[in-house]
Amino acid sequence: MQSGVTTESISGVAKRLNIPETEFERRGVRLQLGLPITCAATVNEAVAVGFGDGSIRVFRPGLAPTVTQAHAGVILCMVADRDGILTGGDDGRFLRFSLDGTITELANFGTKWVDCVASNHSFYACSSGPTAYLWSKDQSEPQIFEHLSTVGGLAFGPKGHRFAVAHYGGVTLRERFKRRWKSSTFAWKGFHGAVTFSPDEKYLVTAMQENALHGWRLRDKGNLAMAGYPAKIKSFTWVGDTPHLATSGADEAICWPFDGKFGPMERSPVCVAKNKKQIATYVEALAGEQAVFVGFQDGAVMLAEVDESKGAIAIRGSTGAEVTAIIVSNSRSHILTGDAEGNVLWAPLWAGNSHARDV
Repeated sequence: MQSGVTTESISGVAKRLNIPETEFERRGVRLQLGLPITCAATVNEAVAVGFGDGSIRVFRPGLAPTVTQAHAGVILCMVADRDGILTGGDDGRFLRFSLDGTITELANFGTKWVDCVASNHSFYACSSGPTAYLWSKDQSEPQIFEHLSTVGGLAFGPKGHRFAVAHYGGVTLRERFKRRWKSSTFAWKGFHGAVTFSPDEKYLVTAMQENALHGWRLRDKGNLAMAGYPAKIKSFTWVGDTPHLATSGADEAICWPFDGKFGPMERSPVCVAKNKKQIATYVEALAGEQAVFVGFQDGAVMLAEVDESKGAIAIRGSTGAEVTAIIVSNSRSHILTGDAEGNVLWAPLWAGNSHARDV
């Protein structure tokens, strides 16, 4: 990172623990909103952030953030979609939110929460209880897929024709053939939450309730068991072209290699960005780099290359609340970090780009 920046005004001074105020905090803006941050997504140059009171704040370079009340309760999930975002809440509503503040209700499940959302260029989906709902972007009525337990995660494959639903006992994978979906089951005992495809679509990986990752090689359903974490894995992200799957759940980012013929089988992970005895709660890749942002229980955020021989850069100092969101704008000009007590840092990622916001 470069140095030599112009410091902007800062509102709110967070409690300091292990890591002091950083260069990024000095050139950015800090807000103390008093509301838990639950999710975030980026669209174009805007970053949208969901809160525990159902509001969405949109941050743009050089502008004051806008606030829109979207849900009547907690926003549970959020994903970018076209020029806006999709959100699900504990008020049972599945919404499309445009950056101009327009809200369109896509579905309403009453007292049943919308737990997960997903989107790609052709389809979008949500889940409520054990049911997944899948829409084609040229159709108004969804296809409905029932499962034996609550859905823990949804994901589309990078090529667009695979749709994964995680639940107790494994993952149901559906593949698109002409105008119908063919399903297969990838089984492993236990509850499976967030699910992801590797960028080359050779592997499928879930975060489990039992402080572990589980994966499958798609071509033969070969199992990948990645256990031994001291805490639940709340976040994972694919990093670099290699690639590595970086995960939270330990006192550093655990980065599993997925290159080569056998991926992480019989291989050790790369471990980076150690923060004393603090558990990592959120990870986010820096696009175009072999590097990952890592947020911790104490609110601190670091940036580290996936290389154990190199040190990490402090992005945000400790606030006393666990990091629940890290997101970088699509052009990589700005970063937003947030935590469970509503402490927000919105800052230029590079020195010399100091237009964090106007207030």
